[in-house]
Amino acid sequence: MSGIIGKKLGMSNIFGNDGEIIPVTIIQAGPCKVVNIRTKEKNGYEALQLAFGEKKEKHTSKPLAGQFKSSGIVPSLLLKEFRNFNIGDYKVGDQLGADFFVEGETIKVRGRNKGKGFQGVMRRHNFGGVGGTSHGQSDRLRAPGSIGASSYPSRVFKGQRMAGRMGNENVTISGLQVVKVLPEQNLIFVKGAVPGAINSILELIKK
Repeated sequence: MSGIIGKKLGMSNIFGNDGEIIPVTIIQAGPCKVVNIRTKEKNGYEALQLAFGEKKEKHTSKPLAGQFKSSGIVPSLLLKEFRNFNIGDYKVGDQLGADFFVEGETIKVRGRNKGKGFQGVMRRHNFGGVGGTSHGQSDRLRAPGSIGASSYPSRVFKGQRMAGRMGNENVTISGLQVVKVLPEQNLIFVKGAVPGAINSILELIKK
């Protein structure tokens, strides 16, 4: 799927044409530079390798630094490949920004959601707690209770809902509408919320 890399700047709301308040996420869409072009003849598939952000050369690994140098591009924070581009329309060094999108179109946004650390069953799985005590719990209202089966099969089933690490996972949200595009500032306004904290990196994918 074709797309570019962006950064979540925060949330706000804007007024629609009919006066309706629309909650939006403000995303810096690019600028992304084309670092490499994958072709079927050489790589077996077609894709564009895009770079986002900047990074000091001393913080860049030597293989990546060499790749950037051969492309004539300053070292970047992140490299991602996107398929479904008409690669004949692009060359190394081209730049993609917010004008890659048009107002009203629907996109997918992929990012890493907020990490919430090690959480108990009430927060992680919405267990009932007070007033919903079960599984042999009478005085520990936030405890998970019994986790075992009967004498057969005498083990805990896989997938049992228990306490553990929560969040910090890759999440894709589909069906998000681009409400507004500001090409001169490389900003797009997407209706609704997207994964991740402020300043987290996102993949903005055309459907």
